Amino acid sequence: MADTADQKKPDHRSERKRRLLPPPAWWPLPACALLGLAAGGAYGVLKAPEYAATGYVVAVPNETTEPATALGFAQAYGRIATSSSTLAYAQPRAGIDARRLRTQVRTETSPDSPMIAITGTSKSPSEAADIANAVADALTLTSNQAAKNTGVQLLLFNQAVAPSEPASPSAPVSGAVGLCAGGLLGGLWLLARPGRRRQETDDALPVVEEYASLPAQGEHSETKEKESVR
Repeated sequence: MADTADQKKPDHRSERKRRLLPPPAWWPLPACALLGLAAGGAYGVLKAPEYAATGYVVAVPNETTEPATALGFAQAYGRIATSSSTLAYAQPRAGIDARRLRTQVRTETSPDSPMIAITGTSKSPSEAADIANAVADALTLTSNQAAKNTGVQLLLFNQAVAPSEPASPSAPVSGAVGLCAGGLLGGLWLLARPGRRRQETDDALPVVEEYASLPAQGEHSETKEKESVR
């Protein structure tokens, strides 16, 4: 009797297993988006903020030099601003070695005006300004030594100032970027997942088999000719 009563009791474990449904096919999209959000937010929180300070120098032509010549020299001086010779002059004032200085300075030139933007980056706002000003002074010093021959002189237009806010993205911005990147990866996974390709192949097989089972046009005409002869 006891065994019969135990057999009549419902098995809750089996019922729970039956109730569990497989995850939806689009589950990689929210999963990747959440992972990207977490990774981007963690990167924004753990990474130290980086500051950027920018100074400007301008190429001024002499009385006998055309303005277009100053524009061309501004492009050339913008390229040599991060050269070894310029950084060697800037190293004492910047207070860091030349190898590190090369990675923490960048220059930009405009195709319409003879202006050179020199940007220094660092984890310290004052150090970022010192790097930009040191490179600007070194560039004007080295270029003005040949001003008599080139007819163009570099002048400091605007000195770099220590920034009050970091230039690196904050944690919310990094999280938003990670969310978008994760959602994009999840969408690509949905488009290129093996299960979908297999399903498309299986759906195409009946059509191919049906098409293959149809007689060829030549065979069909030959069969009609034989029947007419008979």
